[in-house]
Amino acid sequence: MHIHCFQHVPFETPGNLRGWAQRHGHSISYTHFYRDAPSFDGLDGADLLLVLGGAMNVDEEDRYPWLAAEKAQIRRFVDGGRKVLGICLGSQLIVSALGGRVYAAPEKEIGFFPVRFTAEAARHPWFASFDPAAPVFHWHGDTFDLPPGAVRLASSAACANQAYRIGNHVVGFQFHPEADRGTVGDMLHYDGHELAEAGRFIQSPETILAQAGRCLDRSGPAFLTFLDGFCK
Repeated sequence: MHIHCFQHVPFETPGNLRGWAQRHGHSISYTHFYRDAPSFDGLDGADLLLVLGGAMNVDEEDRYPWLAAEKAQIRRFVDGGRKVLGICLGSQLIVSALGGRVYAAPEKEIGFFPVRFTAEAARHPWFASFDPAAPVFHWHGDTFDLPPGAVRLASSAACANQAYRIGNHVVGFQFHPEADRGTVGDMLHYDGHELAEAGRFIQSPETILAQAGRCLDRSGPAFLTFLDGFCK
């Protein structure tokens, strides 16, 4: 399988998906939107489009002119029946590309918090490995309404739509199942100023770091099991 990754900032990477891809002999190419001249080279031969996170908003096309082209490419993949996996901003970009509404959430959600998986997710072999009692990593201030045809798979106390699928070829996660220790450390380093804001769902750096090992050791393998099923 060839995976093409849309990466918006240097420090939000495929995380634990990279090791999984290497073990399975999958290749990964990239569009780095944070570079001066982002390229879509390698996209046509991709079996899976992976759309990662970032601090930008899906509607900031004046500030980030490439957003319009990115959403058009996402729509092309979805309409063509090819696999698309969106994480955090990536899940929002899929929604926006399909005509759905993305907007500021009532509260930011940053840190390790549990998500509630629906009965549909619990019955589905791709998602059954996620432990509903295990906190997962979040870092987002926006949320969205589900686009037409999407099925909600998970929610949290702060966010009604934490995961969804469209058919069997599109999945979006609002939380960060790809996060590994490097991801968490980098996000604290580059975006840690957001933790100074007051909020019921914003944890301190100390709390995040204290939980990281235990929580990632539970959520990471579940995400890799999901990938085994989704990428067959």
